[in-house]
Amino acid sequence: MNKLEGLRQHSVVVADTGDIAAIGHYRPTDATTNPTLILAASRQADYQSLLEEAVAFGRRQHETESQRLGAAMDKLSVNFGCEILRMIPGRVSTEVDARLSFDARASIEKAHRLISLYEKAGVSRDRILIKLATTWEGVQAARELEREGIHCNMTLMFCLAQAVACAEAGATLVSPFVGRIYDWYRQRDGVDGYPPDKDPGVLSVTRVYHYFKKYGFSTEIMGASFRSKDQVLALAGCDLLTIAPSLLEELSGESGAVPPMLSPDAAERADLPRMEMDEARFRWSLNEDAMATEKLADGIRRFAVDAIQLERCLASLEV
Repeated sequence: MNKLEGLRQHSVVVADTGDIAAIGHYRPTDATTNPTLILAASRQADYQSLLEEAVAFGRRQHETESQRLGAAMDKLSVNFGCEILRMIPGRVSTEVDARLSFDARASIEKAHRLISLYEKAGVSRDRILIKLATTWEGVQAARELEREGIHCNMTLMFCLAQAVACAEAGATLVSPFVGRIYDWYRQRDGVDGYPPDKDPGVLSVTRVYHYFKKYGFSTEIMGASFRSKDQVLALAGCDLLTIAPSLLEELSGESGAVPPMLSPDAAERADLPRMEMDEARFRWSLNEDAMATEKLADGIRRFAVDAIQLERCLASLEV
């Protein structure tokens, strides 16, 4: 048994890519995308037809250039999502534009448009996770969407306060970012790395897992943004793990047992006091965590930059 097969015994494996061919090769249960991944995939010749179809959609029944571009962007995300869903048995995550991260109402409206496009393509909303940045506004958008039966994946998550707010809002899934947490602390501490049991990113996801299981939240935890296979293996037992193709390749090429590292029994024994998260506590907790504050802002900016580049790519096709 290789380690990817061993990992599947404890966690649902999710492909962290917009590359449809890679998803077909590794056959994960679920898949997740973001503007960065779609931008990279859209530059490959194999996917030009998806861009062209999105541009043609944008031209129809949309009067201004801005309306055409917005419609094309939504359709492109859904086009990639539909292609991915043909390859997997589970769900695909589709991201709301990061530039809406501080506007709950606009995020909800964008989610409605994405779900409508999926349903027109014959895809049930049960197979879609709407990705939202874990700002306070993103959490409130998720609260309303979940009430409507639209499932949400809360991304750009870096601290327990964000996770607790999402669980209390009834979000389906949270995606704490292992690698970006690791990067921040490694730079701060001036070290080359950490052993898995001291890795700040691994420890952060472990805290979220323990808290959710200890207090009976149904929200799933999906470790994300990995830098090494050792980080992945250190979180075996997490509900889901979203893994880039390069690390899936490493895991599939290495044999050996994969023991579970996270378990509900260990969560019951965790020393984690119960938190109640309202807006003031959320904002203060985030403010007190320099890493989470910086990485959330940086992540939103980066996704926004890639969304703008993707718009320029579509505009060059005469949207």
